[in-house]
Amino acid sequence: MSSFVETKALEHLTKSPVEFVEYNKSQLSRIYPKGTRVDSSNFMPQLFWNAGCQLVALNYQTIDLSMQLNLFMFEYNGRSGYRLKPEFMRRPDKHFDPFTENTVDGIVANTLSVKVISGQFLTERRVGVYVEVDMFGLPADTRRKALKTKTSQNNNAINPVWDEEPIVFKKVILPTLASLRIAAFEEGGKFIGHRIIPVSAIRPGYRYISLRNEKNQSLILPAVFVYIEVKDYVPDTFADVIEALSNPIRYVNLLEQRSKQLAALTLEDVEEDTQTETDSCAERKNDVKSAPLENGLSPAPGPAGHAPMTPKASAANQQAAATAKPAAKSEDLVLSVLIDVQVCTIESLQQSKVYQKEQRRQFKELKELVRRHQKKTSELLREFNNKHKKVARQCSKSRYTHIKSPSHLITLISSQKYNFIVKDERLQQLRDEQEQQLLALRQEQYYSQKYLQREHIKTLTERLSSLAEESHNSQMKKLKDICDKEKKELKRQMDRRRTEKINQAKTKEKHLAEEEKNEINKSYVNEVVQNIKRVSRG
Repeated sequence: MSSFVETKALEHLTKSPVEFVEYNKSQLSRIYPKGTRVDSSNFMPQLFWNAGCQLVALNYQTIDLSMQLNLFMFEYNGRSGYRLKPEFMRRPDKHFDPFTENTVDGIVANTLSVKVISGQFLTERRVGVYVEVDMFGLPADTRRKALKTKTSQNNNAINPVWDEEPIVFKKVILPTLASLRIAAFEEGGKFIGHRIIPVSAIRPGYRYISLRNEKNQSLILPAVFVYIEVKDYVPDTFADVIEALSNPIRYVNLLEQRSKQLAALTLEDVEEDTQTETDSCAERKNDVKSAPLENGLSPAPGPAGHAPMTPKASAANQQAAATAKPAAKSEDLVLSVLIDVQVCTIESLQQSKVYQKEQRRQFKELKELVRRHQKKTSELLREFNNKHKKVARQCSKSRYTHIKSPSHLITLISSQKYNFIVKDERLQQLRDEQEQQLLALRQEQYYSQKYLQREHIKTLTERLSSLAEESHNSQMKKLKDICDKEKKELKRQMDRRRTEKINQAKTKEKHLAEEEKNEINKSYVNEVVQNIKRVSRG
């Protein structure tokens, strides 16, 4: 084992940090304060923990920030006094630079966000208070006073509210050696309490963090309410990819929204193309009418260079027109499915007879509990009243005694004084006993009522859940029936249209009618499948 004064250890750490870490893999290092610290101050131990030094000695008589970090370091291992170094500080095939700003091989960096919302019972004094957030770890991770909230208004130290923008630690390179410190101070800078938590042990979400004093002892009431987010660090170049993977629905919706915006920009071009196609179709139609047809065939090309309309093209146009109408009908069917079924809300479930009956039963049960305790209280008061009267009668009997002599008078006065003292003591004893029994009875009523209310809430929640499940099942069954009905109606209408098309095709020549019939059947199958899928999605 080698002992280094802090200045010598700091020199090794500055000049050859990687070699110092390698040295500590096979040797023990003890770091102790320099001799010029006559005020018993301490150096920051985090510097040497980052290099893997095993023994970092401090002046225990001084409870400063360095000592608080030391107490925190050995708090989360049962205060056994030993902490296992990270694996990359122990393996000979791994090399680590304490001053690195890049991620360590095999270690996932974190992104930490802390939002200080409010405080509770920070101090009994009427002063303004504020909160500071610090991060300790590698030099690249350390940020002193990263966040300092505004001083609370109106000298509110009981329940101050800040609700400011969160502080984001974008890249915590080594979470296993990093720690988060949340400290509360009075307006003048007086320390109230703090809490140091390792980043690897932080739980995300809304959290109440109870504070501790300088000696890391728990304070009873002071606490800070925060919202914490902990994520894996993602470089900016891959942020879009990770966002798409974590929330694919939002990513697809964003792409659709962009497509619609692009379509809106090119809307004028689409309208011009549509108008041109409409004009050409109108001219083509006029040409077909001007040319006489024989057995469905045009004998010669029409004027203006237009090609004649063949039966195949005519059948395709009829098929497209027939497809457009069922598509519109399918859209109507989908809308009818969505509109016909009403959403069952929580308020409607709470108005059900079963739920109302359970509420009435619970109200009667709670009322009966209060009545029984009131009856017990009345009986107890009546009992103590009778005891009080009995004691008063016993003491009054000894007052009226015939005086026989002066000495007898003196004795009688002394006995009466004694009786008054005894009476006062017995009455005081009765009052104390009455208070104790009344308090016990009231506590019994409070806990019984609280337990009963908790059970009532649990029962109502279960009843509401069962009602919601029944309502959900019935609605799903109704939706399924409606969907099946609409599918049958849609199929029936499409069958009628297909029959009409086939009958029209039969009036033409046999080989053309057969070809058109096959095309109609093929398009019918595709349309049925697409429309049924659309209705099912609706």
